[in-house]
Amino acid sequence: MQSTAQVIVDALGARCAVPFEVVLPDGSSLRAGQGESAPRFTIRMHTPGALRAGIVRGHLGLLEAYFDGGIDVEGDLHALFEVGMTGDLGREVRLPVRIENRVHEWRRSNRSVAQAKANARAHYGLGEPFYRLWLDDPLKMYTCGYWPEGTASLEQAQRNKIDHVCRKIRLSRGERFVDIGCGFGGFMFRAHETTGATGVGVNTTTEQVDWLRDEIARRGLQHSLAVREADFREVDAQYDKVVSIGVLEHAGRDQLAEVVRAHAQFLKPGGLGMLHFIGHVGRYETEPFIRKHVFPGGWIPALADVIVEMERCGLEVLDIENLRRHYAPTLDAWAERFERNWDAIRALDPVRFDERFRRIWLTYLVGCAEMFRSPAGYTHLFQIVYSKGNVTPANYPMGRGFLYGR
Repeated sequence: MQSTAQVIVDALGARCAVPFEVVLPDGSSLRAGQGESAPRFTIRMHTPGALRAGIVRGHLGLLEAYFDGGIDVEGDLHALFEVGMTGDLGREVRLPVRIENRVHEWRRSNRSVAQAKANARAHYGLGEPFYRLWLDDPLKMYTCGYWPEGTASLEQAQRNKIDHVCRKIRLSRGERFVDIGCGFGGFMFRAHETTGATGVGVNTTTEQVDWLRDEIARRGLQHSLAVREADFREVDAQYDKVVSIGVLEHAGRDQLAEVVRAHAQFLKPGGLGMLHFIGHVGRYETEPFIRKHVFPGGWIPALADVIVEMERCGLEVLDIENLRRHYAPTLDAWAERFERNWDAIRALDPVRFDERFRRIWLTYLVGCAEMFRSPAGYTHLFQIVYSKGNVTPANYPMGRGFLYGR
């Protein structure tokens, strides 16, 4: 096994310039990187089982050995995932993991409303106090921020994002919008404050719905904003504008058409909508680590497949913006706050928020930051503006100046 590990380390070292070290269970070490530079990170394998897991199950085996304490990482976690992304460590998914991934998809499919709800609650139902400690304050937007030049903070980036979306869909006073998958209501609160529009949030996560309903009442906004606990496919009415920020990734492979159709059904004829989602350029399997440990039931669709389903629903695509580069600084900020506030997070519930949880979530936050930062990646962040039926010069501008204040 040591010789196999040496081959892997040498291959990674040849593909990237980051020096690193792997210490094997017998105490011997393998080095990668050129020159005499100190390693940016060190992977310490404590048991032969950890080494075997990496060889048999690839990157998922290594990650799970890290979660379980069979591996420790010293040094720069960002550099570790940079090596993994640059070296394509996750591209060759081993056969046992491919089988496991398909079994997981079958067991956790969002076909039923009950399973979709359970999947959502597994991640989003961790409680407002948990998310408050590392998301932006006070909006708690758990999606990619918007970081044009001069943006100085996560809070500013999330306000920028909401304002950008409001401009894109021309949201204005007198209109009624639906926020599909509204989270803690950050979009709803700021959109109402800045445009005067009224809105309804649709959310399947009980914990978020209960918190948001109380917050709307606390702010005295019951006549302007509301939240409905429902699956995203359960359409109750049509709205002037539709906003969907970070929902489509949760539809699942086989539910993509159904969920896009629901987005169309929420929108009035002649209305505008915005679909903000993580998507692949090309057709790829969704990373098994994410599906197994972070977002059960999730599926990252191909941009092309999303557009096909939108066309089938009679939606005209007006604009597609790729904000991939904006997700890395968003995730960097989340990871930094998560680490800085870990003691407070752990104190909320030491049983739930244990060391294994910390390692899984740091892997998720830091790993995704490097995924979106990687120049070789195929996972992007798209915002698609669409209309129900074709727009005309009378109801949608001919130029793009309205997006940037010109």
